[in-house]
Amino acid sequence: MKKYIFTVVCCLFSLYVMGQKKAQSSPSVYVDGKGVMRWSDTHQETSFFGVNYTLPFAHAYRAMGYLGIDRKEAIDRDAYHFARLGFNAYRIHIWDVEVSDKNGNLLENDHLDLLDYLISKLKERGISVVLTAQTDFGNGYPEKNEQTGGFSYDYDKCDVHANNQAIAAQENYIYHLIKHINPYTQKAYKDDASIVGFEINNEPCHSGTLAQTKQYIDRMLKAIKRAGNKKPVFYNVSHNRQQVEAYYSTNIQGTTYQWYPIGLVAGHTRKGNFLPYVDSYDIPFDQVKGFHSKAKLVYEFDPADITYSYMYPAMTRTFRGAGFQWITQFAYDPIDMAWANTEYQTHFLNLAYTPSKAISMKIAAEVAYNVPLNKSYGVYPSDTVFDAFRVSYQEDLSVMNSSDKFYYSNSTTTQPVAVNKLQSVAGCGTSSVITYEGTGAYFADKLEDGLWRLEVMPDAVQVKDPFEKPSLKKEVVSILWNAWNMKVTLPGLGKNFSVTGLNEGNAFRQQSSNGNIALRPGVYLLQREGYAPSVAWKKDTRWQNIRLGEFVAPKASLSSYQVIHTAPKTVVQGTQMRIEATVIGPQKPDSVIVYSDKISFWNPRNTYYTMKNVGGYRYEAVIPADDLVGGKFRYTITACHNDSLYTFPAGVVGSPLDWDYYQNSYWESDVVAMDSPIRLITPEAEYNDIDTYSMPEWAPISRDLLLNDPTKESTVKFYVKAQDRGGKLFIRKWIRNDLMVREKRLSTCKYLCINVIKNEADTLAAGFISTVGYTYKAQVGQSKGIIRIPLSNLVQVETALLPCPYPVFLKKYFKPVTKIPFNIKDIESVELTLIPADGKTSTLELGSVWLE
Repeated sequence: MKKYIFTVVCCLFSLYVMGQKKAQSSPSVYVDGKGVMRWSDTHQETSFFGVNYTLPFAHAYRAMGYLGIDRKEAIDRDAYHFARLGFNAYRIHIWDVEVSDKNGNLLENDHLDLLDYLISKLKERGISVVLTAQTDFGNGYPEKNEQTGGFSYDYDKCDVHANNQAIAAQENYIYHLIKHINPYTQKAYKDDASIVGFEINNEPCHSGTLAQTKQYIDRMLKAIKRAGNKKPVFYNVSHNRQQVEAYYSTNIQGTTYQWYPIGLVAGHTRKGNFLPYVDSYDIPFDQVKGFHSKAKLVYEFDPADITYSYMYPAMTRTFRGAGFQWITQFAYDPIDMAWANTEYQTHFLNLAYTPSKAISMKIAAEVAYNVPLNKSYGVYPSDTVFDAFRVSYQEDLSVMNSSDKFYYSNSTTTQPVAVNKLQSVAGCGTSSVITYEGTGAYFADKLEDGLWRLEVMPDAVQVKDPFEKPSLKKEVVSILWNAWNMKVTLPGLGKNFSVTGLNEGNAFRQQSSNGNIALRPGVYLLQREGYAPSVAWKKDTRWQNIRLGEFVAPKASLSSYQVIHTAPKTVVQGTQMRIEATVIGPQKPDSVIVYSDKISFWNPRNTYYTMKNVGGYRYEAVIPADDLVGGKFRYTITACHNDSLYTFPAGVVGSPLDWDYYQNSYWESDVVAMDSPIRLITPEAEYNDIDTYSMPEWAPISRDLLLNDPTKESTVKFYVKAQDRGGKLFIRKWIRNDLMVREKRLSTCKYLCINVIKNEADTLAAGFISTVGYTYKAQVGQSKGIIRIPLSNLVQVETALLPCPYPVFLKKYFKPVTKIPFNIKDIESVELTLIPADGKTSTLELGSVWLE
């Protein structure tokens, strides 16, 4: 018996030792003497890319409660999508007010439990973590703060790092956080190899002396070390530039930065070519002592307030060129609330709801993993093609085209460089290997020579501007589950292959016809005719960091029809008018009809125009030139299904030909003469469409709309006050859509005309920004009246990067090195620049702006 017990003890001890060795063998990250993060086992450079994701905290946590959603199940869903997008990094700033008391004691509550659960699920997917210990602000946005009793609520953010009592609470808090044992991994944060390191706090505010700042950081580092931490510790250096010498004089091992190149919270979707905005990331304090011994991390970045899919890879290329090894976007929307985009209205990213942007992020991850550190690809536009990647504003496209991977964020004519060697395809829209009319993303992965896994997401259609004021009562993107034909031309499959549903509840089984198959959202195995797989691939089979049958997608959300349409501002008399709309609903409509406002219930022969389906949910109708008479063309669009009719823009049940149809809502376009001027700014009608910016960004600006007497046009009065370091006012309006319907007239225009009512500026310049992102301007000589600037006088100048980027030390202008002549067909935005006299408030009273 004793011998048996001894044997069991020895076996248990051996298992323990083996477990310890295995735990020790998990590589960690260290920072070498040149500021490069490396793996402890291979000593190779690390490269991390991923997102911030806030579900355990603040508004996202509360919203899950409002919606009655199990938070852990929600985390499972999003973690799967992180894996599909190829992320290997996750960062979060912990809301310390939700996990601490007034003395900095760590609270073992639901928020901390959810963070622990999330970390464990990310660990299962091979995703590493950087934890920012504290935020030092409230948990409310976009709601009001909740008084949780956390220590941060007792101090101002700019005092919390200087007040001795506050620092003591932070020392206590971070000490216990580092030592906290995650019940799901059975490891303390300090010992978990999936946690790369810790950032002390999020965007600190240091207003004291350099010595005080250093002392604060040293105290926090000492508390972290006392907790037993051996991981790298990072600190934010992109805030409080006057403090950088203090930051680099400490023993922090890495420094953190953010990048919001086109500002934040515009309140609407921004338009334009923003590639010049992300051409470089220059750090002006890179000669400070100690700079080159610290690793560089991007804790947050995002080209906010846009839905384009060309920006993420370009930004990541620039980050890599600047030496960044950790790059995490802020913030990925949880799938269960992404339909409303309430968490951070200025950001919008989710695989299901923003499929093109999400595939762009997948491509950006590959940029992070493949583009060498500190490599330059020249100056825009030469850097739009780099290694296996390409970005295009004109096509709204990101592409990765390597020997084994072909990813594209929108339809593309790009040909794979080695189609027969492809192992992985991901995209939206149509390419030479997959033809698809749906709007959702899809993934195709080769399992064996004659066997592929295909995952198809449901369709996503934007129905409202996602960057306007947020509300959980408002859906901004609708999800539709429809079957679309997909033509698949993947290596090893041939033209006739079997298609078998793999995800839960998917019993689909069918043979393709010449590579064509109609598919609904789900996961499928595609198997070449006559091919025998080497293993039994099942839904529970693990492959890379997923199970083959995993599938996560929101349910269809539409119960009625919607028409998404913007009327052309003008239509030229004597020409046809093309009306384009997106029409969605629970089923495909039987017909879509355009009615003008000239119809009548009493007229037995009303004119109407049938819209033709031109692919997917897109419809078009052509209005004959003879029907475009008078000063305006006003119209409605009616979607018809069986006996039900739905009319827009009113969004009501019924038809304008019903006897009791009482709505008076129309889209309308101005009918103008062929040779009439092209109006660019009309103050009364477009006051809210005029963007104003100051540079420097703290220079105060304001504007008023002046409604003059009926014999005169309305005007906008702009004010800007110069500061000690100067000041400029920029007036900018995106006009591309207005010009596209006047192409013939545009080609004959010779002058940019401005009605200046009053001008008190030292300098006034005006011109255009092109589709290339270049700016062409001329200075205005006379102070007021109708000013006609010959377009031949416009010269290429620097492009102002507006609104000013964050961090504030980044360049405010893009200076092109390639000369591109001005082309009137490339006009995208009109811009006026007002430079006031030193120390004075200048006024510009502006009437209309037009081309003639």
